[in-house]
Amino acid sequence: MKPHSGTLIIDISGGQKAEAYEGVYQCTARNKHGTAVSNNIVIRQSRSPLWSKEKIDPFIVQEGASLVLPCRPPAGLPPPIIFWMDMSFQRIPQSRRVSQALNGDLYFSNVILDDSRNDYICYARFPHTQTIQQKQPITVRVINMDAINETMAAFLNDTDFFSDGPSEERRPMFLVPSETGSTKMVLRGQVLELECIAEGLPTPEISWSKVSGEFPSKRTTFHNFHKTLRITDVSEADAGEYRCTAKNRLASVHHIIGVTVKAAPYWITAPRNLVLAPSETGVLTCRAGGNPKPTITWSMNGIPIENSPKDPSRKVEDDTIIFTDVRTGSSAVYQCNASNEYGYLLSNAFVNVLAEPPRVLTPSDKVYQVIMNKPALLDCASFGSPIPRITWFKDTRSSVLEGDSYVFHQNGTLEIHVAQTTNSGKYTCVATNSLGISENHVYLEVKEPTRILRQPEYWVVQRNRDVVFECKVKHDPSLTPTMIWLKDNGELPDDERFVVDSDSLTIIDVTENDEGTYTCIMNTTLDQDSASASLTVVEATPTPAIIYEQPDAPTDLELTDQRDRSVQLTWIPGDEHNSPIKKFLIQYEDALHQPGIWHNLTEVPGIKTTAHLKLSPYVQYTFRVLALNNVGYSQPSYPSRSYKTKAAAPDENPSEVEAMGTHHDNLVISWKPLTGLQSNGPGLQYKVMWKQMDVENQWASVTVANVSKFVVSGTPTFVPYEVKVQALNDYGSGPEPKVVVGYSGEDFPLAAPNNVQVFVQNSTLAEIHWMPVPPNSVRGRLKGYRVYYMKQRDQHKHNGHHTEQQVLNFSANKTHGKLPGLHPYSSYKLNVRVFNNRGEGPPSPTLQFETPEGVPGPPAFLKVTNPNLDSLTLEWGPPNEHNGKLTGYTLKYQPVNNTNELGPLEELALAANETSVTLPNLKYSTRYKFYFNAKTLIGPGPSITEEAITVMDEGQEDWKKELVNGSQSHVLKGLKEGLAYKVRVVAMGHADQTVHRSEELLVTVPAMASRQVDIATQGWFIGLMCAIALLILVLLIVCFIKRNKGGKYPVKEKEDAHADPESQPMKDDDVTFGEYSDSEDHKPLKGSRTPSNGTVKRDESDDSLVDYGEGGDGQFNEDGSFIGQYSGKKERDTAEGHESSEAPSPVNAMNSFV
Repeated sequence: MKPHSGTLIIDISGGQKAEAYEGVYQCTARNKHGTAVSNNIVIRQSRSPLWSKEKIDPFIVQEGASLVLPCRPPAGLPPPIIFWMDMSFQRIPQSRRVSQALNGDLYFSNVILDDSRNDYICYARFPHTQTIQQKQPITVRVINMDAINETMAAFLNDTDFFSDGPSEERRPMFLVPSETGSTKMVLRGQVLELECIAEGLPTPEISWSKVSGEFPSKRTTFHNFHKTLRITDVSEADAGEYRCTAKNRLASVHHIIGVTVKAAPYWITAPRNLVLAPSETGVLTCRAGGNPKPTITWSMNGIPIENSPKDPSRKVEDDTIIFTDVRTGSSAVYQCNASNEYGYLLSNAFVNVLAEPPRVLTPSDKVYQVIMNKPALLDCASFGSPIPRITWFKDTRSSVLEGDSYVFHQNGTLEIHVAQTTNSGKYTCVATNSLGISENHVYLEVKEPTRILRQPEYWVVQRNRDVVFECKVKHDPSLTPTMIWLKDNGELPDDERFVVDSDSLTIIDVTENDEGTYTCIMNTTLDQDSASASLTVVEATPTPAIIYEQPDAPTDLELTDQRDRSVQLTWIPGDEHNSPIKKFLIQYEDALHQPGIWHNLTEVPGIKTTAHLKLSPYVQYTFRVLALNNVGYSQPSYPSRSYKTKAAAPDENPSEVEAMGTHHDNLVISWKPLTGLQSNGPGLQYKVMWKQMDVENQWASVTVANVSKFVVSGTPTFVPYEVKVQALNDYGSGPEPKVVVGYSGEDFPLAAPNNVQVFVQNSTLAEIHWMPVPPNSVRGRLKGYRVYYMKQRDQHKHNGHHTEQQVLNFSANKTHGKLPGLHPYSSYKLNVRVFNNRGEGPPSPTLQFETPEGVPGPPAFLKVTNPNLDSLTLEWGPPNEHNGKLTGYTLKYQPVNNTNELGPLEELALAANETSVTLPNLKYSTRYKFYFNAKTLIGPGPSITEEAITVMDEGQEDWKKELVNGSQSHVLKGLKEGLAYKVRVVAMGHADQTVHRSEELLVTVPAMASRQVDIATQGWFIGLMCAIALLILVLLIVCFIKRNKGGKYPVKEKEDAHADPESQPMKDDDVTFGEYSDSEDHKPLKGSRTPSNGTVKRDESDDSLVDYGEGGDGQFNEDGSFIGQYSGKKERDTAEGHESSEAPSPVNAMNSFV
């Protein structure tokens, strides 16, 4: 046992065996007040057993097959670290294809020829004993199918043979886990590792998902090429089913791993020390969580409480001990043990029965001074048992202070929010308990604030002129003011030209160096005020150009007047090079803490060559000086000699002190550590102090070093704490630190919002209302409310169809919100939860509601089947989203001619239970456009469109045949533009018998632009017309001559009786080329001409693609589908406002091919 401490030292350096000291140890501390015990400490010796000798036969494996190289290391304490290397001590390269499993085995998803080698070695490193064991080398030979036949005989008798698997591509299969379904148990707070390794060719890719939830983003990582899923700091929310998926281009397989989370005991409320006065009542609470629920047992002074002396004032109720009417002398230390099968917790709590009259600890007659309109805090710290009750009086004890202007803190402090002059006076605090009374007097003085009445003005003056900055101030007459002037936030230059009066600053004969910002600061012991103004110096007359350069470095640095915290530095300036030196920059190096790094220490005006330097303790200084003029800085001077200051206690405490909880039962106190320069001496430490605000009077403390935070455990949930951090070193403590208030950690909320109501606004929107939860049930800062809602089913379906749960967050001040994007005619369920920074509370009772009907979605599909001469059959699927009860369908259709113009629109109403309809009495060889939509009671939904062509009435032709030798694609050549073809594929046997015949495919070859041009532009046509005109002219001349002779032209009567069509006058609007009219439709379409007999003569140019723009060659792709494309289609307006998706097909005869 170490002297004067409770430390037990076990020394085995003398040759003793460590096994003799293995066991479970526990420390017990006793005094007259009771006995405290420690947790169990288990000591075990580290072991690294040798690898058993074994003969490992070579692994012969076919290229592309999977392979597992076992490691099976010896069991050590702690378990060894496994890695694979070769004989050159180079790690075996790992990838998605080759990887090491968690158990140490090496897995190959598929092997390649380069995997052949004879030095696969598994190593096991035992960290505690610093030893490495290795397995016998393993030989792997990868052979292909041709090599198998040659090597089988040589290796079959004395080797394992693994070449029976196929080397072709294959679906993924899981190697790990090997069973079909697996489970995993993990303890709360530990690390969860799930592993999936798959074989297959190509190498499968592994992905992970959680079946009912998402991964915790900040705690989830993937390792070993995504084969290992790792979740740190596991909580109960991480339980569930995890799916790993292995996928290559052939298939995808998955494996479900069920994860359960158990928990060793953890504190909910640890027992705390209790101070009771005689006859008082108190409660000692010990609450712990865990899975399974921990068992609570109590001990007193280390002895089970059932075996301890009976005490009528003590009653044990499971996790609580109730003390009633306690007596002096019953003080004891109580131990609470919370345990389950995964661990235990042990905590000591001292119950001190103490009778003490009250004492006021605050110094008497203390004077508090505050500025008017600022808060005032008057302390009254007290001690006593029972806890004293604090009462405040002002001036006399005639009336107790009360009212909204006063705040009475639990620690006895009196706070005045806004102090006024009327609050000045004498205050008395009285501490009272059953054993006595104590009082104390303090005084409050409320002072007038300090104000600058006249601020300094901005000045622009010429060089060598004078300037005056005024700064008139008003302050409380009882306070002593101090006026300070600054230049550019630094001290004024040490120059007699600067004259400081009580309310002004005068600068005589200003120079360019005087430019800057001047600030006047009026300080008192309680407050201050400040104001600033700028000075700009301009030249009176222009000066000739001068060459300016940087100054030379100062020389001859000398240290004089050396003291503990100061030294005087002198130097000789270098050449200014036509630009006066504005200032000198003094730098230092701390060879003790930061050697080689130069820091700026101070600056002095350029007219000075001496500086009185303030130094810090425990620093080894070296100084250098730089000069600055308008061009820039000089080179640094040569360093001065070294000067080391004496160590001292710290002058300051750590900054940025914060206190906040990270768990429901802790408080993390953090700070910014002091630098080596700030430490002032060796042995820097930090004294961390804390107490629960308004509850505890005594500060708890701990001293730490080389850290920047400390965690206080066992705190109540979300309560304020006062904390402070003080710096210490070997020479003493720093100044009294400031108190910082922070809160311990938050816990999950206890209550759920109640009175949840849903008001459905329309088929896609609902509004939800709830009542806020009580503030004390939040157990943290209320962040808001979270609404979980999920669609259960569509009302038109009997079976439920749950969709993914959706979540909406609302701010903490909200008691209602809207749920947008709902599905019409559906049943929903929802609940509301409150959440804070820790997480969510319990859900409210599940509430169900239904949305009304809406218009349906588009039908699932619309396709045309069985095209005949005068009929078409349409088949459709009901909408995927009914959004209500379907009342029927509406079908509209109209013909489309070859100029993309639409004919009359027909409409047909269909019943809701129909899925097909046949349209009779259609025109043959005609394209039709269909518009189809579903409807509910609310109205019709969006339409879908389709186009189809009826078959032309042509006689049956023989199938044309083209032989294809084993190919999966074929191009048909020599097809005519504008014709429709039936195509099928027939498989023939050796005797030309038909083995299989595919379905017929109807393909239309688009018409090409006709090579025929307008004959009106042809030369022969123009010549013919000219000849006819000339002939007519000759006939007219002859007729004129005959009439003049009195005769009659015999042909004239014939022309009158039967006019020659070639001689008929023609209008451009009456001539149209390349157009046709349906012979059955006697009403002509726009732009067509109909002869008197109702027919139109067609020739080979009628199906030209002139009206369609540029045509493209049609051909068939590999799967037999037609890939010819139209471009430059004419736009046409439809009756439904949509554009046609296809070009019209010309009317032509249909040929057939085999």
